[in-house]
Amino acid sequence: MTPRVSVLLPVFNGAETLPAALRSIAWQTLREWELVLVDDGSSDQSLALARAAATRDPRIRVLPRVHEGLVASLQAGLQECRGELVARMDADDIAHPDRLARQVLFLETHPDIAVVGSRVRIFPTRTRTAGMARYESWLNSLLEPETMERELLVESPLVHPSVVFRRAAIQAVGGYRDSRGPEDYDLWLRLHEGGARFGKVPEVLLFWRDAPLRVTRTDPRCGRDRFRELKLDFLLRTRLAGSQPFMLWGAGPNGKTLARELAARSRPARAFIDSHPARRGQEIAGLPVLGPEQVPSPGRFLLLSTVGHPQARAQIRAYLSERGHREGRDFVCLT
Repeated sequence: MTPRVSVLLPVFNGAETLPAALRSIAWQTLREWELVLVDDGSSDQSLALARAAATRDPRIRVLPRVHEGLVASLQAGLQECRGELVARMDADDIAHPDRLARQVLFLETHPDIAVVGSRVRIFPTRTRTAGMARYESWLNSLLEPETMERELLVESPLVHPSVVFRRAAIQAVGGYRDSRGPEDYDLWLRLHEGGARFGKVPEVLLFWRDAPLRVTRTDPRCGRDRFRELKLDFLLRTRLAGSQPFMLWGAGPNGKTLARELAARSRPARAFIDSHPARRGQEIAGLPVLGPEQVPSPGRFLLLSTVGHPQARAQIRAYLSERGHREGRDFVCLT
């Protein structure tokens, strides 16, 4: 029988946390699942634990591999998934018992959504940094498809192991690929470019472990510069693919870096917009710095807001919207 959902779980040396992750799947209220557990050449007891779990539950299939990395494991596992829906899960996280039931129901009742996430809870709270607490709050505030699309170039609006996606939608954009950047964010950008929409269940369905050796903290692919490269590639394929001139709002570090990198790719900005009195009227990175009152009327220039502070970004959005600029059409926020 074809499962209603396949759970794709890669593991590499995760023996310490894998049993808890597996128990959280075994305790799901939705019972029609299969678990494709990909062992990426672990040198600890991960493979032995996976095989022991498979002997107890025939819904678990183990795929042992030589160590090739996360992207290769995900792509190999995806090929083995039989369900039309695929839930991502990591070996160090814990799923709420209703996770699969709630997300499968969401996708079955929202045929226009390709990927559905959920709210998350970072643990252990005693070691959670202030930055991760802010990120959790921001993530959990993004519930509507339009909001997640609006924020997509600010930061990833979905936690990878919290999502369930339509297998056909992911395969239509080539599945997972090694882009030298974070594989999930690369996938979200390609899905969005292809017209796919994101959703989110407004409940905490994943307990997301924040450990010192978590991939997002240690893998160079998850560094800020790699995120920026993916964003620039996306913009050059989409909003900056034509000849429409554009300006950068914010002549601080983010803005200057983007200006230099876009110029290096033969797509230079025309000017900076900045409200800082010391910058206005100056020339920075070879570009004139204009004040907000000099923003062109809607339609003449695309505006890319590069300001990272959330409150300042909200003020820029309000300022431009009050003057007839529509987000997504006339301006885009990114960091």
